[in-house]
Amino acid sequence: MRKSTATVAAVGTLFLGGCGESAERTTPPPTLERTLASDLAARSDAVADALVAGDSCRAAALAGELQRKTIEAINRGQVAPRLLEPLSASVNDLVSRVHCIPPPPKEHGHGKHEGRGKKGKEGD
Repeated sequence: MRKSTATVAAVGTLFLGGCGESAERTTPPPTLERTLASDLAARSDAVADALVAGDSCRAAALAGELQRKTIEAINRGQVAPRLLEPLSASVNDLVSRVHCIPPPPKEHGHGKHEGRGKKGKEGD
């Protein structure tokens, strides 16, 4: 789980890293639209929150949705060419690391109704 959280952090950093400007650079860095970067970063944070809460199935579903939204943005041309590989690789890595592990089934207690109404038991 520690690696998944690190991957989520890396994905979020990549999203937000495309938003800022630097006066020191002569060539502008590749960017993502602020709304797209914020949306993808929020989705990445939601995956991390689900993992921290121990809800791996929700985290896996959210990671899949993050991947779909990322692919949609790439297909619409909203991702600068220099960011395509690192962005898609980070998201794909996240999806590959987050697996749904359902909680064990709850055991039903054997209370006062045990055996009541069942045929073939002694006392019927």
